[in-house]
This record gives sequence, structure tokens and C-alpha cells, in this order.
Amino acid sequence: MKQSVTLIPTMREVPQNVHTKSCQMLLRAGYIRQHSKGTYSYLPLAKRVLKKIETIIREEMENKEAIEIELPSIQSVDLWKQSGRLHFFDEELIHFQDRNKQEFVIGQSMDVMTSIVRDEIKTYKKLPITFYQLQKRIRREKELRFDLFHAQEPLMLEAYSFHDSDESLNHTVEEMIGTFERIFSYLGLNIQMVEADPGPFGNESYEFVIFSDIGQEIIACSDQSNYAVNAEIAKVSTEYERSTEEMKPLEKLATPNVQTIQELCDVLQVEPSQCIKSLVLNVDGDITVALVRGDHQLNLRKIAKVLNTTNVQFAGEEEIKKHIGCSKGSIGPLKLPIDIKVIADNGIKSVVNAVTGANEDGYHYINVNPDRDFAINLYEDIRFIEEGDPSPDGQGSIQLKKGIKLGRIMKLGNRYMENMQATIAGDEGKQIPLQMASYELELTRIFAALAEQCQDDRGFIWPKHLSPYDLHLMAINVNDEAQLNLVEQLYNILTTYRYDVLYDDRDERAGAKFADSDLIGLPIRITIGNKALTGMVEVKNRKTGETIECVKEELIDRLNEFFRTQ
Repeated sequence: MKQSVTLIPTMREVPQNVHTKSCQMLLRAGYIRQHSKGTYSYLPLAKRVLKKIETIIREEMENKEAIEIELPSIQSVDLWKQSGRLHFFDEELIHFQDRNKQEFVIGQSMDVMTSIVRDEIKTYKKLPITFYQLQKRIRREKELRFDLFHAQEPLMLEAYSFHDSDESLNHTVEEMIGTFERIFSYLGLNIQMVEADPGPFGNESYEFVIFSDIGQEIIACSDQSNYAVNAEIAKVSTEYERSTEEMKPLEKLATPNVQTIQELCDVLQVEPSQCIKSLVLNVDGDITVALVRGDHQLNLRKIAKVLNTTNVQFAGEEEIKKHIGCSKGSIGPLKLPIDIKVIADNGIKSVVNAVTGANEDGYHYINVNPDRDFAINLYEDIRFIEEGDPSPDGQGSIQLKKGIKLGRIMKLGNRYMENMQATIAGDEGKQIPLQMASYELELTRIFAALAEQCQDDRGFIWPKHLSPYDLHLMAINVNDEAQLNLVEQLYNILTTYRYDVLYDDRDERAGAKFADSDLIGLPIRITIGNKALTGMVEVKNRKTGETIECVKEELIDRLNEFFRTQ
């Protein structure tokens, strides 16, 4: 490909408002252009890298006899209602109506795929079977950011396997875990598989994350074992010891303008662990108060699981005023209305003579003791795990790391299949429920993660199997007849040998060409300069910076050696 006839709009300055290395360099090197937060155009170089990632994934999926299909992004809302998923994911979907006022949504294709298998496959003899597609998905990000990790139109691998038994399901899931691990290994990404929240319809879920300081997933890892789990669902196994301190008389103190735990600790000269945070929740329309120690953070996902619901959120100021009569900074567990349930984290068991809100603005209680001064309906693990907590597997302590989720595997539960009425004729002729698992890889994030790590301060350093082209060919001066003749001759020879060549035929300064070449980051640069009359060329390795000279007759052997050994 001649550089003059393609589109590679390089930039010298680092773009403003872009804070990830990957997005900065992709913009500078002319791979992408940004239209608004979360929306991008993928220019020719980016498309070539993405196609190579797609090819790797397709080969691995088809090695496992997965069948490629294409499903609609636009789906009838009726399918989502039937599966029950509309209620839980409605805010993430894009809704619209056609001219006949029929309602549609744009979202994940799981319900469509399940309906096809349910309607078209009638016997267990066709199982197990796995389908996959590579398709852009339109999603509504909660937080729009200037980076590819939060693109609103990510390119996704979606795959679904169907089974007639747990044994078959588990076998395929294990095989697909191995497939994903091979894909990431070949791409050069160091991935950690972690246990994750299966949501309202799953039995088990695993995420594939890459650790990164810019990640938004928090992963709880043991410092002495392979234990790793998304911190949102990590169990707290701390053994709490109740203080032997003697209980003191309850006392009410004026605390004007105190709203936060830190302000309370500063005024009363106590530690956060001596305070009880009281948080008002709206649970399916009912008010509940959750208690955690002042040094802990409440985990809404754990609350939802304990209470067997998915509709849990913090109550608003107006709700708090209506039901309790004070602002949220003054809430406490004493003298609550009798119809309000109180659920406490296990850590509250260790608190003696605690500090709490008095349910009256400007006042707090000291020397508060659970059971003596107020009742608790339920003790449970409802807080986030923290750095230094004992690892739930009994080995070592917890470290918290940031990660970026690149993929996910989930075993679907019976609830989903029952809602979809997905059954099949078993070996005795009776209808049995289908078993199902879903698999996802986010190619856009994989591309961004590769761009994050495959660069230096001058530009990209692509490995040969992911590079948009194999070689960058250029003449220092295209107006020099000898240089032009040699570079054109080499371009024809190299393409004949089936090398992918980006030929910089532009009439630009040598410095500008070299800078662009470093930005683009192809594995090898071949430069024709003042020694063109002697047939001498310069070959530079982008990764190592090593430069050699050779005559044109030796060039193919040198390149074959490089690409064979790398």
C-alpha cells in the first residue's frame, strides 16, 4: 500500500482531554479519530490490527467447532420481557419504535440465540452445540470518558453453548476457558481469570482482566495463593473479636455541622472503627437501614443477595427526612420507626461503646452498644473486602488491584431457561430443560490494551503477528532518480514475496518520514538513501533499534530470517 493513497493522519502534539496512553498514541499515530466521548472512527491502520485480532479469535473458536452466525442487534422488546431481563437491564438498553409503534431494543443477542435453539433444535442428539458472532454492540456507558476502554460501540465476540446435562456444560466451559487463555497468550496479554458476579440469571461467572492502574474493576487477590475475585463479591472472612471494654452509659452529645465520619472522628477524637455508619436504603420500595463500622464500606450487591432482590439503592434526602426525620449525616440505629428493618455487617459485633447518629440533626450518641441499645434483625457479611483482610481461601492476606475486564464466561441458571421455555427431548423422549453458557470477549478493549503496552515514547512497537503491515519502505528523497528507481523495484519484489508493505512514497522531509514511521510502529523499516546507486539499503528493527546495511540481493534472506525467528 502506498502511503500517499491511504489515510494515516499523524499528529505531533498529544491530544487534549485524553488521559490513557493507548488513546493518545492511537490518535497521534493516525489509527483512530474521536467524534465525542466514547465514539470513534477506526482508520485504515486500526482496521488492519482489529482484523488480525478477529482472525486469531475465529481460528481458536472454530478449532472448538464453534459455528459462526450473525444475529440482529435490533430486537423485539417482547423477547426481553419473556426472558425477564428487561426489568434488570432496561437502563442499559436503547429503546425505539418503528412506524407501526412496535417497540424494539438494541442490546446483547442472548435472547435471540436462545429462541432460535429452542425453536429449531428438538433433540438432545444435536447437543452440545456452540454458536458465535463478531459484531458491534451499542451500549449506554454510565460514565462517558475519552478512551477506547469505554467505547459506546465496542466490537464484541458473543458466543453461546447449549447442552442437555451439567456434565456437558461444565466440559465445554472448561474448554472455552482454555480457548480464551490461548487467545490472550498469543496476543501477548497477561490475563488473570477472576470470579465475578453472575447477576440475576447466572449460576457462575468468571472475568478475564488485565491489571492496570487505569482499570475500574477492583480485584481482590491473595498475596500467597492464586485466589482472585472481583471485590464486589469477595467474601469477608475476618474473625471479629469483641472488645473486653466495659459498657458505659449511653450519652447524647451536641455535634453541630458534623456530617461525615471523618468530621465526627475529628470532633470526638475517636477512630473510625469506633463509629457505626447507618445507611438508609430503598429495597423494593421499603426502607431498610444497613450498619457498617466507620472504617468499612457498604456493599450493595451483597445486600441485594442477602435480601434476595436486585432493586436496592441508597434512599434520597427526601425519603430519609420523611421516614426518619433528619439528614443523612445524623442517622443512627436507635429509636428507628418499628417498621424499618436493620441489617448489620458482622463487624458491628466487635463494637463496644460506639458513636452513632441520634436521628436528630446536630446530635450524636456515644457509648452505643448493639443489642443493649437497639435491635438488629440480621447480621451478615455486607461490606466490601479491604486491603489486608484475611484471604477467604485461608492463605495470606488480600491485596486490591485495579483491572480492565476484557472478557467474561457465565453459566446461565435454570431461571433464565424456564422463562424462555427452553426445553429439549431427552434420551427417554421426555422434555428436559436446556443448559446454557455465554462467552464474551471485547475486541475494542483488547485492541486498546495492546496499544497501551505495545509502545514507547516515540510510538508503537507492534509484534509482527498484530502489526498492520510487515514492513515500512521509504526513500529519503523521492526526487532522486536512483533512490526512486530502487525503492519502486524493492516495493514490487517485496509484495511478490507476499510481504505486507507500507510504502512511504510522499515527498516529505526525511525527519518527518522517520517520525511518522516510529509512530506507526511497524516491525521493520527499510530505507533507501544516498547509497542507492550501489544497491545498498538500511534495515532497522523498530523494537531493538538495531540497524544494518545490506545490498538489495540479500534483503529477502535478511527479512526471512527476522520473521522466522521473531
